[in-house]
Amino acid sequence: MSNMPTPLAEYLSRQTDKKIRIMAHQILGYPDFETNYKMISLLHQYGVDLIELQIPFSEPIADGPIFLRANQGALERGTTVEQCLAFAERVVRDFDMPFIFMTYYNVLYQYGVERFVEKCAAIGVSGLIVPDAYPEESEIFLRACRSYGVEPILLVTPYTTEERFAYIASQTGGMLYCVARKGLTGTQTVFDEATTQFLGYCREHALTPIGVGFGIQQRSDVEYLIGKSDIAIIGSQLLKLLEEGGLRRVEEFLASLAEL
Repeated sequence: MSNMPTPLAEYLSRQTDKKIRIMAHQILGYPDFETNYKMISLLHQYGVDLIELQIPFSEPIADGPIFLRANQGALERGTTVEQCLAFAERVVRDFDMPFIFMTYYNVLYQYGVERFVEKCAAIGVSGLIVPDAYPEESEIFLRACRSYGVEPILLVTPYTTEERFAYIASQTGGMLYCVARKGLTGTQTVFDEATTQFLGYCREHALTPIGVGFGIQQRSDVEYLIGKSDIAIIGSQLLKLLEEGGLRRVEEFLASLAEL
């Protein structure tokens, strides 16, 4: 019996006492699936709201050095798409929270775009982030997502024009991923007045809840986003902490976000 994906828009519209929701990121197969599972268990324990599962790819164009190395490490260990799908099915079953896949379009293309989205729906994955699936060129992807009830989560940046922003906002599902700055993941973001203006524009013109990612590395970054974003997206910082000090260091960081 298949799991039904939790509709993101419905989930994010639920009342919560939290000032901001947290979405965390895991690169599947790195350092191994067992550690991925332990990390997700810890994230769930500390009240993380959504988890982004990255299927590793050899040329992750949106990822900085930390994630690039992790993608390569996962692939060198023999991580496959089928293993990632099986792992996602397991965690969807074991943890009551939405899971989202993040990967690159070539992974979907090689698997079969519609077949991949159908599989995501069958195992209960709620959404898909595919940074190089540009909406103007990805009708097959968007149509498949609509057909199977899997949300296509699209990205905007401070350099997105008003016209294109409106188009992307109309095509995204569940949430709009707002990239806090130009560049790659894993670099500290300096939040300034321009960032505040950009996020204000996103809040005003988005048709869905918004999530903000790229460069969120400490509690003060998350605090800055309260009132400006619905979701703070924490990615490479979690992996950096895991590599520096194991699960204990990750737990210390998650504890620092308590009561936000």
